[in-house]
This record gives sequence, structure tokens and C-alpha cells, in this order.
Amino acid sequence: MDQYLFESTKDTSVEDFQIRDNLISILKNRFSTYGYKQVRTTTFEFYDLYSTMAGTINKDEMLKVIDSSGKVLVLRPDVTIPITRMIASNKQPLSQGSRFFYVLDVFRQSAEQADNKETTQAGIESFGESTPENDAEVIALAIHTLKDLGFESFKLEVGHAGYFKELVNQLALSQSELDQLKGLIQSKNLTEIGPFLERLSIDKKLCEAVQEIPLLYGDPEDVIKRAGKIALNEKMQQKIKNLSDIYDVLKAYGVDDSVIFDLGLINNMNYYSGVIFQGFVASFGKPVLMGGRYDQLAEHFDTSIPAIGFACEVDNLLYSMTRKNLIANDTPSIDMIICYEDSRQKDALLAANTLREAGYRIITYTMDDNRNIDDSGAKYIAYFQTEENLVIDKNRKTPFTNYNELELLLQEGMRDN
Repeated sequence: MDQYLFESTKDTSVEDFQIRDNLISILKNRFSTYGYKQVRTTTFEFYDLYSTMAGTINKDEMLKVIDSSGKVLVLRPDVTIPITRMIASNKQPLSQGSRFFYVLDVFRQSAEQADNKETTQAGIESFGESTPENDAEVIALAIHTLKDLGFESFKLEVGHAGYFKELVNQLALSQSELDQLKGLIQSKNLTEIGPFLERLSIDKKLCEAVQEIPLLYGDPEDVIKRAGKIALNEKMQQKIKNLSDIYDVLKAYGVDDSVIFDLGLINNMNYYSGVIFQGFVASFGKPVLMGGRYDQLAEHFDTSIPAIGFACEVDNLLYSMTRKNLIANDTPSIDMIICYEDSRQKDALLAANTLREAGYRIITYTMDDNRNIDDSGAKYIAYFQTEENLVIDKNRKTPFTNYNELELLLQEGMRDN
């Protein structure tokens, strides 16, 4: 057991934390520009919240604990469900303020990532009317978010959960057969889909429609045209019309170049009912952003609230940005170091406090301190001495008389940057 005293499943250096914090600030700022307000949910949730909701979180992936009363709790495995419960329990009419964002840790355990049970998600949830305009706005927000982070080569794949559900409802499959078919479509395994359907003795026209699903990928207008031809009923036609309307609004936003359609996109969360989407960036094989519309989820809490949202995996974004050299790490963490002789302590600390109140990052040392201040990354080092006050900037020494002159130097330095 001693080996675990000095081990952690997820340690982060101070520098990495600062970079991560800056990334999160960018996300928060973008979410705020669309009118979203930050909320949080509790870290511990009752196990029953998830155990009674089929098609959501895999129960085997939940991290469970037992409280002092013997009740089974889980560490937050998802954010969408508790936020939906929060809105449903409010029992108040929805308003324009029903837009929320979060930056929260979620906890799951899986065989694929046994050592990574905690991840940070940043996402948004929008509650209100289900319209193409609202769907397109959320997709546009997702695109603007990736652009804010500096990604130039990325695509948002957009599909529709309802289109596939309407099709498979006609197949009368067992749960095992449905899971197998989903796996084949998700992997676009065209070789195995045909023989799988033949074993089920499915109507030829229906079989052809299912085999076409993985191929409905690419240019939105082309996908809409081809999907309309294989739609077997009015409900499937309505789903295609909904996607077409959303795409028209995305063109008005001017973000259509970042969008491709994929009607073979199947999310593991069965609560999605309408448009679904996921964002991919270059040189990273997994989606960094996933979301969609879930109009029936609130029914689990005895109410009806249309909703749409998405979430980003912060660590995946950070990794992708690092690989693409999008991380700026040249900003000094300290604006000025102030060193002083004992006789000048009062003047030096007054200057330090005044500059801190002005928002500058200041560290103070005595002249007798043996620390290597040159490794701090500070642009300025000011010396309060009995004979003369000096400030050093890149090996240039400049005399000064008071803290006002130091603040002027800092202001000039900020303008130069």
C-alpha cells in the first residue's frame, strides 16, 4: 500500500494548470457571449437517479459509494441529467434565462481508460422551444467555441437521432440485434451489414435503406437529397426537413463550411431525440465535442421541457491544442519582483501593496534572500536600496524614486506587449 502514498492517477504541473485554466476561461467567455449563465450540480448523486433511466449512463461505469445512512450514491457521471432535473423541479415557466453552462468534473470507470476515472467537461444546456433556429444557434456556438481555441482544421458532423430511430423501429429487432446493428453502422462496416440483415429476413426495400445509412455522409445538401429518397415514411421525411431547415440557418450564420452531415452518427446516449453532432479536430481521432437535442429527457421528472446542449472534454481539447502548437505559454506569471534592504522595507512593501491593488503580480524579497530570482520570468526587478533605487529591465538599469514610476514602467511594458 505504501506505493500509493506518492502516486496519483492524474497529477498536473503548475504550468499545465495555468494553461488549462486559460483554456477554460476562453470557453466561459464564449458561452457568455450567447447569453449562458454558469451553474453547478452536486458531486454526489443518488444512484437511483441513473439506475431507473435506461439508455443513459452505463451503470457499470459509475463510481459508487455508500453514505452513513446506507444509501448508495454515485460520483457525478453526467451533467445533463442533473441539470434537467434541476430545471424540471423548478416548475416555473421557461424564459430567455434558461441557458446554462458548466465546467464540472465527471467520474466514470471503463476498461478502456482504467486509470482515468475523472475528467472535466465544459458544456451548455439550452431549455426552451424546439426550433431549427435554436438548434442552429447551439451548433454555431459549438463552431465558434472551436474557432476561439485556435483550431482552423475542424469539422462538426451533424446527424439526426430521430431519422435512425424511425428506420430501426420498422425492423422489430431484439436489443442484442439492435446493439450489433448500431456497432456495424457506427464503424461503417459495409461488408458485414448486408449479411447481418440477410440473416434477419428483412424486407428488401427496408434492407436497402438500412445499408444506405453509413453512406449518408458528406456535403449536407447531397446527404439531404439522398436521405429523402430512402425515407420510408412521413416521419423520416420530417426529420430530413428538420435537418434541411437547420442547415439553412447555419448558412445564415456563415458557419456552413465547418459542417458535414452524417446520418450514420449514432450516439450512445439514447435520450437524444433530434439533431445530434460531434466535433473533430485534425490529428485527433476522437470527438472533442458532442451534443444534441433531448426533448423527452425531462419526462423522467414528470414534466415536458425541450432541450439541446453539448459538452467538451477539456483534457482532449488541451491535448489537441498542444499537438497543434496552439498553446501560448510565453506570458510571464510575475510582473515585477521587489527586493529591498532592511532600511527600505516600509517603502518597498508600500509599493508592492499599491501595485497589487492596481492588479499587478508582485513578489517581494529581502536583499539577503538567497533565492535565484532570475528564474521567475518577471520582466522587471526593482531594488529598494539605501543609496539608490534601481529597476532592471532586460539588463538595463534605471533609477526611480517611488512606486508611481514603477507603475508607469509596468504600463509601458503592457502597451509594448
